[in-house]
Amino acid sequence: MEAYSGFAELYDLFMDNVPYEDWCAYLVRALREHGIEDGLVLDLGCGTGKMTRLLAEAGYDMIGVDASMEMLGIAKAQEGDGSGILYLNQDMREFELYGTVRAVVCVCDSINYITSEEELLAVFSLVSNYLDPGGIFLFDLNTLYKYREILGDRTFVENREEGSFIWENYFDEEDRINEYGLTLFSREADGRYRKYEETHFQKGYEIEDIRRLLEESGMEWAGCREGYASEAPGERSERVCIMARECRKDGGPHKKDGQKTKDE
Repeated sequence: MEAYSGFAELYDLFMDNVPYEDWCAYLVRALREHGIEDGLVLDLGCGTGKMTRLLAEAGYDMIGVDASMEMLGIAKAQEGDGSGILYLNQDMREFELYGTVRAVVCVCDSINYITSEEELLAVFSLVSNYLDPGGIFLFDLNTLYKYREILGDRTFVENREEGSFIWENYFDEEDRINEYGLTLFSREADGRYRKYEETHFQKGYEIEDIRRLLEESGMEWAGCREGYASEAPGERSERVCIMARECRKDGGPHKKDGQKTKDE
């Protein structure tokens, strides 16, 4: 899983079309419907912390985890006074917390960056391990339809005064891996542009496989929706939002497949 580097400083610029406020309203509504109105919530793959900050404003005590130091640097710089957000530079496949949380969220197709079922099961098992009994896991995914029909083997270009990008996609149907080739140009203070090049990989999953892996991790399936809406997904859904619930009855972290808890 690649960490954002040159793209970090341009991420918010080119992601300004993402309806974070609407997504946050959906997440907060779902959490409150399950009795989670406050307490610790983990934002997994938090990036520059936009959703983390919105959930903090909604009254949750937030922890943000991301593998990119550059993204976390921007998140910390944009953090408001007194927000109390804890940011941790960790890979979601190996993250560690000091205790359990009431909920875990993961937005902007961060889960798609996990490109094998083995690693995805490891992520889900860690989420299960650190969720309170009855805790909720909410995350979104780009669908296979989106990779095949919207992104695959297509190039997107955007040019702005502050920066530009060329985004080339190559979708491997056999492995269901979408390769992103990013060429970025960032405007410097002196008016010149600095060039960055990055390669990212995302994997498309069948919803049935996601459900199976969640259940193998110790969580129970709680639903799948069309993006951040109330409708069930269809054949042309580009993004789905999935909810799982921790079904453990005891009061502390548990072990999965030889994994150690924080107390060991």
